[in-house]
This record gives sequence, C-alpha cells and structure tokens, in this order.
Amino acid sequence: MTKIDSQILKLAIPSIISNITVPLLGLADIAITGHLGSKVYIGAISVGGTIFSMIYWIFNFLRFGTGSETSRAYGSHRLDIATLTLVRSLIVGLSIALLLVLLQVPILKFSMLIVDASNEVTFWATEYFNICIYGAFGMLGLWCFTGWFVGMQNTKLPLVILVVQNVVNIVLSLIFVFVLKLEVKGVALGTMCSQLLGLILCFLLWLKYFGRLKKYIVWKQVFMLSELLKFFKLNSAIFLRTICVVAVTVYFTIAGAKMGDGILAANAVLMQFFMIFTFFIDGFAYSGEALCGKFFGAGNFESLNQTIKSLFKFGWSVGVAFAVVYFFSGGYIVSLLTDQQEVVKIAKVYLIWIWALPMCGVAAFVWDGVFIGLGKTFSMLMCCFWAAVTYFAIWFCFGDSWQNHALWLAFDSYLIVRGLVLWIYSLKVKLK
Repeated sequence: MTKIDSQILKLAIPSIISNITVPLLGLADIAITGHLGSKVYIGAISVGGTIFSMIYWIFNFLRFGTGSETSRAYGSHRLDIATLTLVRSLIVGLSIALLLVLLQVPILKFSMLIVDASNEVTFWATEYFNICIYGAFGMLGLWCFTGWFVGMQNTKLPLVILVVQNVVNIVLSLIFVFVLKLEVKGVALGTMCSQLLGLILCFLLWLKYFGRLKKYIVWKQVFMLSELLKFFKLNSAIFLRTICVVAVTVYFTIAGAKMGDGILAANAVLMQFFMIFTFFIDGFAYSGEALCGKFFGAGNFESLNQTIKSLFKFGWSVGVAFAVVYFFSGGYIVSLLTDQQEVVKIAKVYLIWIWALPMCGVAAFVWDGVFIGLGKTFSMLMCCFWAAVTYFAIWFCFGDSWQNHALWLAFDSYLIVRGLVLWIYSLKVKLK
C-alpha cells in the first residue's frame, strides 16, 4: 500500500462511518414515534424529515464550497485564506438559516402543497416543522464546519461531532416524549436541541484544535468584495448543480407514484440499495476532495495524479464488491427491507438495474470529489445538467412503453453520464 493509499483510507474510513450513522437517527425517531400509538405520528415525522432533508440538501454548497476552497488553501500553506473561508461560509450559512426562519410560513405551506398529506398528518408535521426550523442554524453551521474540517484533512472531528449529536438527539427525544409526554413535539425538540448543540461543539473543537488561527480573522478582509464574489461564484455553481440532482431525485418519486402504490413502494425499497452504496463511495469522494485540493493548491501534480489513480482503484473495488453482493443477495436484501410480499415481488423484477447501479455510479462520485477539490465547480454543474437532460430524455422517450424499466434505465444512465462528462472535462484540466 502506497503512502497516498494510506492517506485516502485515513480520510475515507471516518467519513464512511459518519455516513452510516446518519440514517440511524432517522430510524431512532421512527422507532420512538412508532410507540406513541398512532401511525399518524410516524407519517408526520416522515413528512417533516423529508422537508428538512430537501432544504438542507439544496444548501449543501456550504459544505462542498467550503471544503474545496479550504483544501487548496491548506495545500498552498495559506492558513489565512483557509480561516477567512470558514468565517465567510459561516456568515452566509447562518444568514440563510435566519432567512429560513423568517420565511418558515410560506416554506411550510408550499411544502405541504407538494406532499398533499392527510389533515391529521399535516397538523403534526406542522408542529414538528415549526420547532425544527430553528435547528437550521445548527445544521447549516455544521455544513460549514464539516467542509472546513475535511479541507483541513481532518475527517475524525466531523465523525465525533455527528456521533455526539446523534446520541444527544436520541436521549433528549426519549426524555421529551416518554417523560415529559410531548409526543411529536418532543421528537422535534430533541432534534432541534441536538442540532444547536452540534454547532456549539463545532465551535469548541475548532477553538481547541485550531484556535491559533484566530489571528487571521480580519473583518475588513472577510468582507472584501473581490473575495466575496469569488466565494459566491464558486458556490453558485454547486447550488445550481444541486438543483439538477434534486430535480432528478424528486421526479423519480413522482414518476413512480404515477405508476401506482406498488411501484412507488418497490422503488423506495430499491433506492435503499443506492443509498447504502453511496455511504461507502462518498467516503472516497471526500478523500478526493481533501487530497486533490491540497495537492492542487501546492502545485504537486505528481501526487495529484497518483491520488486520482488510487481513488479510482478504491472506487472500482467498492463498485465491484457491491455489484457482486447485490447480484447474489439482492432478493434476500429486498425481503429484509420489507415483508410486504407484493412489494417484494415487484421489486425483484427490477433488480437487474440495481446490479448495474454500483458500476454506473463509481466514476460519478470519484470525479465529484476530485473536481470539488480542484475547485472546478462549473464543470460539475455542466456534468449534472447534461446527466439530467439524459435522464429526462430517456424517460420521456421510453417511459410510456417500458414504464418502470425506463425509469431505472434513465437513472443508471444519469449516473454514467455524470462520470463520463467529468472524465471529458478532466482531459482539459491542467494536471501536470
């Protein structure tokens, strides 16, 4: 194993563990509400959680943009730039959080129009939303710190923060729900308090490990117009890229719903295969972001090229491993995910697309990490734009005749095009 291989694994493994812990919190919330005596509570938590997932996903440029700029500054030994990047990111992130709080009423009304849930579910989802919205300060601040820590080649601190945050969330939710009898409000309070605590923990850990960098915080430089424009240019491309990704993901659900409850449920189960795969491949994307940014910033193109080769070595290994597991155990995994025999029967029909999915997605995720590190966010925007065009073109050409097969073909093709377009762009980037 080479030195760069070791560096990749050192960064990737904590990121993978962090990714795996994320859905555990959602399971805990469902488990808690599942003992409150009504399926309405579960539906409310599910709806509320989905709304916040979409909101935070849209603003994930705070994490990627901060990590991109920081990793290159770290590589060029410009700790002043790295520090100012964090401060600017936090100002933007917390300002967005304030805007979300101020606009919570129209945001909630618009979200509920899209979800179209029952009156009872809508009532409790509203209660959940009105409390959790104040956790936006914690979540968007956490995005900024996480990106910064990764850019500084440290993925262990985000893992520690996430584990502490999740444990506190579960403990507080249990107390609020079963001791104080606050029902759905208790789950919301537990979530909000843990998110704000997570942000406080970020500040404390930053002061402990990076407090010496406070000397670089010069407010006149923070608000320097040229640097702010550069920051917004970098992040606007990531924001628009995210819109393309969200459009594909949301329409996938909409198209499945139009084909009936059975297809909708089966697709939801099958999409878990993709999510599990992303938990692992994303870890190597984060490694690529940190290391490629560092080497690019340092002008060390030999190590940069070696890092890209090693990332693909690990990436293809992960892809092959998941493809083999899904091929031989896909049906069994479906049965584990649901005991609804109708859903299991439908899902097994479309497993062929799941077998191919890991290999279709490797290049997309690895190149994402590389290009974020390089700061080539416009290329990432264009790759997702053309991938989304491909997705919708395939669906609208073949959807009527091939139905759900066309939907999965479109999704696998979307992943392939993302990787292919970024590979083409990589040929134009000066890497030596």
